[in-house]
Amino acid sequence: MTPKVPMTPQGYERLRGLLKRYLNEERPRVMREIEEARGHGDLSENAEYHAAKERQGFIEAKIAELNTKLARAEVIDPRRLGTDRVRFGTVVRLRNLETEEEVTYQIVGEDEADLRGGKISVHAPMARAMIGKEAGEEIEVRAPGGVLAFEIVEIRCP
Repeated sequence: MTPKVPMTPQGYERLRGLLKRYLNEERPRVMREIEEARGHGDLSENAEYHAAKERQGFIEAKIAELNTKLARAEVIDPRRLGTDRVRFGTVVRLRNLETEEEVTYQIVGEDEADLRGGKISVHAPMARAMIGKEAGEEIEVRAPGGVLAFEIVEIRCP
């Protein structure tokens, strides 16, 4: 049995939109490019044809990848889970115990992770340290520069 991959509803919809774009825009566009390049004559020396065929291979691989990810998705709506503990999908505000700086992260699926956007993968060490903890608890995370200590300040739904 293929393992399920946790994903927020927003992440699932983003992947569905991407798949739709590949199916309805990118695939037809490359098919037109291939047909146009075929009209230019000898295919063995036709760089446009070979480039279009290469793009077609990339697009078909991307479509297959997105279909697989969507089929394996376990969509988890964090609003249904509560905010008494850190769970998948929750937004967590942390305070660095050494610097007093605060950071906020949402724990999301691997395909949704975007550190600049404040979204970390459920598999990241920081997320693993937070899962199951309550506001007020402290966590430690191993980082390249050593162990960092944080206090969980707030847990909320996105």
